[in-house]
Amino acid sequence: MILDEEIKAQLAQYLQMMEGDVLLKVSAGSDETSRNMLELVDQLAAMSPRIKVENTKLDRTPSFSVNRPGEDTGIVFAGVPLGHEFTSLVLALLQVSGRPPKVDQKVIDQIQSIKGEYHFETYVSLTCQNCPVAVQALNIMSVLNPNITHTMIDGAAFREEAEGKGIMAVPSIYLNGEFFESGRMEVEEILAKLGSTADPSEFEKKDPFDVLVIGGGPSGASAAIYAARKGIRTGIVAERFGGQVLDTVGIENLIGTKYTEGPQLAANLEEHVKQYNVDIMNLQRAKRVEKKDLVEVELENGAVLKSKTVIISTGARWRNINVPGEAEFKNKGVAYCPHCDGPLFAGKHVAVIGGGNSGIEAAIDLAGVVKHVTVIEFMPELKADRVLLERVYSLPNVTVVKNAQTKEITGTDKVNGITYIDRATGEEHHIELEGVFVQIGLVPNTEWLGDTVERTPRGEIVVDKRGATSVPGVFAAGDCTDSAYKQIIISMGAGATAALGAFDYIIRETKTDEAVHS
Repeated sequence: MILDEEIKAQLAQYLQMMEGDVLLKVSAGSDETSRNMLELVDQLAAMSPRIKVENTKLDRTPSFSVNRPGEDTGIVFAGVPLGHEFTSLVLALLQVSGRPPKVDQKVIDQIQSIKGEYHFETYVSLTCQNCPVAVQALNIMSVLNPNITHTMIDGAAFREEAEGKGIMAVPSIYLNGEFFESGRMEVEEILAKLGSTADPSEFEKKDPFDVLVIGGGPSGASAAIYAARKGIRTGIVAERFGGQVLDTVGIENLIGTKYTEGPQLAANLEEHVKQYNVDIMNLQRAKRVEKKDLVEVELENGAVLKSKTVIISTGARWRNINVPGEAEFKNKGVAYCPHCDGPLFAGKHVAVIGGGNSGIEAAIDLAGVVKHVTVIEFMPELKADRVLLERVYSLPNVTVVKNAQTKEITGTDKVNGITYIDRATGEEHHIELEGVFVQIGLVPNTEWLGDTVERTPRGEIVVDKRGATSVPGVFAAGDCTDSAYKQIIISMGAGATAALGAFDYIIRETKTDEAVHS
């Protein structure tokens, strides 16, 4: 049975929310994937009188489209949308039935104003937590604009097609047959890439803030909530709401929450922030911070925002190894998310660079999917926790190479090997493989600040116990600072601390100004 009883019980509640009839047009063969797809479709139809099924011939087999009776919406699922994509299917059923998607009216207007023909295809892995974001965004666009179509393609079900296009990272989005983008993409990001963006003049008209937060990760969200709860004018500028959390899979150390996943936590953070009167400016990157009478924040779109205080919470990103081949073969065998991209390397030989917790966790995850994993660690000993080391050393298809300096990632059109130097002997070694996963820690997203605030040699912003930086009125929190430990729960606390520090600064500065002018 494709759907177990628990999932069917939950699904039944959602299907009751359908507002109109939906027709599933099915193109099936005699293969196992087709049989599984037919079983899924039949179960859906049996659960709701609003769902009808019709056999047809689509561009790919097995696949099925989700339509209104008498009207093709252009939404197609090629393969069986289970795993992380099951939610994409449920939302498609609801939205095609007439239930409005949960997006701002401004975004709806942007989608509906798009002219021309746009045929999107997204190659996914059912274990990828980022893929549904792109799939659901493009499905929404297809529902709202008849000029847009979208097909989700399970790379495992259509392996030859995916390999023929050289797809080695998901999600990989194609537009009208040409590569469009790879990686997690929200609706607004897709619109921006299509040339539909917010007018910078909209930002220039904004009144000065009391607290302006730069960054939408755990620390930024926490800072915005704590500031808004003080009843002061609060804004948040985020390049992507959720930050690096969006790339995190299982989270088991957020106290009070036994288990969650990064995308779900990011969605919860955004939903929580929206409970307050916070001006959210998503998909915007800060370019400059300068202290004048107020603190000015220039965005990359040219707009300048002003605020009494600013809290920098721009987080960190995966550190690159900066060797020949890394940039050239990114998404062509070089990857950074083992959970997302691991299934694309099924039965192949891969390497993991890094022997810390993230590297060893990646090796353990990959060992269950690929043929062989080689862990390459620069130091003489691995730095991961003991329980992880015991696990990785017990796996028969994992080899650990220590005291090794990665020299080059080799390949032609995609990765075919890695070269490293034995630091003890100076000897050079080459391993033939098809994939390299880089897991060597984080680098703070602070280069754009220049000499504006004091930073450590590693680029971390120096803060005091209140989150204050070297510039009056400018605070910082989270992984972009010199915090001793980089953890979600610590970032949240630091965001709250910075917001309270900013509020205290505003009170004291206001009193000082009143005293001076009295």
